[in-house]
Amino acid sequence: MNSKAFINIKQLLQVETNSLKLKVSGEEMKTLPLINNAYLIIENDVIVDFGEMSNFQNSNMLTTIDCTGQIILPTWYDSHTHIVYAGNREQEFVDRINGLTYEEIANNGGGILNSAKKLQEISEEELYKQSAERLEEVIKLGTGGIEIKSGYGLTVDAELKMLRTIKQLKENYNIPIKATFLGAHAVPAEYKGNKQGYLDLIINEMLPLISKENLAEYIDIFCETGYFSVEDTEQILAAGQRYKLTPKTHVNQFTSIGGIQKSIEYNALTVDHLELVSDEDLEALKSADTMPVALPSCSYFLSIPYTPARQLIDNGLALALATDYNPGSTPSGNMNFVVSTACIKMKMTPEEAINAATINGAYAMGISKTHGSIAKGKKANIIITKTINSYNVLPYSFGSNNIASVLINGIYI
Repeated sequence: MNSKAFINIKQLLQVETNSLKLKVSGEEMKTLPLINNAYLIIENDVIVDFGEMSNFQNSNMLTTIDCTGQIILPTWYDSHTHIVYAGNREQEFVDRINGLTYEEIANNGGGILNSAKKLQEISEEELYKQSAERLEEVIKLGTGGIEIKSGYGLTVDAELKMLRTIKQLKENYNIPIKATFLGAHAVPAEYKGNKQGYLDLIINEMLPLISKENLAEYIDIFCETGYFSVEDTEQILAAGQRYKLTPKTHVNQFTSIGGIQKSIEYNALTVDHLELVSDEDLEALKSADTMPVALPSCSYFLSIPYTPARQLIDNGLALALATDYNPGSTPSGNMNFVVSTACIKMKMTPEEAINAATINGAYAMGISKTHGSIAKGKKANIIITKTINSYNVLPYSFGSNNIASVLINGIYI
């Protein structure tokens, strides 16, 4: 048995001592349960005990690690990424600096279609190599669970290539990885003027193959003006439902057109982006278990509005934070920057941001029963900080790496 006791912990964050909660909402997000001067015991890959140091009883069976001055919290859970992609799009970054809009770049063959072309040409081996490097980087930055979408393939073969790469990452890395099929990310050039033809390809050819190989848990669509309509969204979500794929949708990035309501109708686990939120959207979310997911580093990179976190939380809703790591609009998987940006630009408190990136992030991946908080029986995926004054330093010092160690399933990485 591999037993570790972390002792003299300055603050042990996100502790659950009574009934386990799956997410936190509204006022509850303002509270971050913690224990000062704490201990934490891990056996193999699970948390078995924790509490105040005054109650700690040492044992010859325990390897003790002194954490004086350090804070321990659950790892981050990144519920929205596109890290399986080929190459990069730094030229589009320069184009935007020179005044082109996201839409203009897309109309010139850039954007998602640019990534799709690169992905269609790359080998599966090279795609895996590039993706694994990104995954290893974000784990070191404190990410202990991640969702990965397809959607840069846009052909039957290339979408399957992406999903098989995600499956290979699942097999080789011992962290929770969730696969989302996002075939409806954009209409490929060869289907220009025939969007329904592409939707038929997704529904009649891609989905049966994905189901046969068990390549995805979730289904997604970019429901947005100029991409896919609410009617298109209904087609895709209904088809996904037939293959037992739960929706996680891209909605309200640029316009509010009813995608939130349609997603909720199909029991979506999450609705992601929400840079624009109408009163109707708010009312719909209040009556659902669907988790809104904000992607602040996407807003930062594209200089578009931020998700109105205060409006959502002050209306009693839950909120999760994720990176949107992708080559076009968010070439970063750093959840520490996401937490900082949520506080700086979205006026979330440090408590709200940490809740949104831990327990609510785990909920947005469908794993908060086993991950996302410090609770007996939950997986030992934890961040140990460097010596810092308080957890407020985590969002405050946005350019610094305050992580000393990351443990996944009780093992230092």
